[in-house]
Amino acid sequence: MTVMAERALQSPQMSVGEFERIAAFAAKETDDAVRLEFINGRIGVKKVADGDHNTIVLWLMRRCMQARPDLDLYQGQGLKVEKYREGRARPDAILVPAEHFAGQGEWADSSGVLLVVEVTSYDSDTDRRDRREKPDAYAAAGIPFYLLIDRDACTVKLYSDPVPELGYGNCRTVPFGNPLVLPEPLGIELDTEKLKQYVD
Repeated sequence: MTVMAERALQSPQMSVGEFERIAAFAAKETDDAVRLEFINGRIGVKKVADGDHNTIVLWLMRRCMQARPDLDLYQGQGLKVEKYREGRARPDAILVPAEHFAGQGEWADSSGVLLVVEVTSYDSDTDRRDRREKPDAYAAAGIPFYLLIDRDACTVKLYSDPVPELGYGNCRTVPFGNPLVLPEPLGIELDTEKLKQYVD
C-alpha cells in the first residue's frame, strides 16, 4: 500500500476525492478482489461475494424482471450517499427505472433510486456495516426502501419511510420462507422460500 493510502486510512478527515483515488487504485491492484466504500467518514472493505450471495442477488433480479420489466436491478454500481458526509457505497443491488444510470460514472447520484439491496456476508464487519451504518446512510440519502437479506438471521428486512436525520421510520422483518411484499411504487411480491437453500 502506498504512503498516501496508509495516511488516508488513518485520517478521519479524508476527502471524497482522496477516497475515490484509493478505491480506484485498490480495484486495479487487486483485480476487483475487494471493493471499498466510504461511510461515516471511514473506509470499509467489501469482500468479493460468494456463490450463494450472488445467487440470491440473481434470484431477486429474476423476481423484479418478472414483476416489473420497466425497472432495472443494477449490481456493482457505486452510489453517492450521506448528504452531509459525502459517503460512497456500493450496494449489492440497486433497483431503478430502466436505463436510470446510463451516462453516469462509477459513483452515481442516489436521486431516483427506488430500492437498495444488501445481502449479508459472513465476515466480522457485517453487523456494523449492513445492519447499522447502511440503513442510516441510505435513509440520509432519501432512498425510499432498503432491503436487507440477512443470511445469519435467515430473515429479510424491508426498511421504509426514510427520515434523513433519523433513519428509516419503519422496518418489516419476515423469516426465510414467508412472503414479503415490496409496496407501491414497487408492487413486487417476494416468495422467500428459495432463500433457505442459500445459507450455510
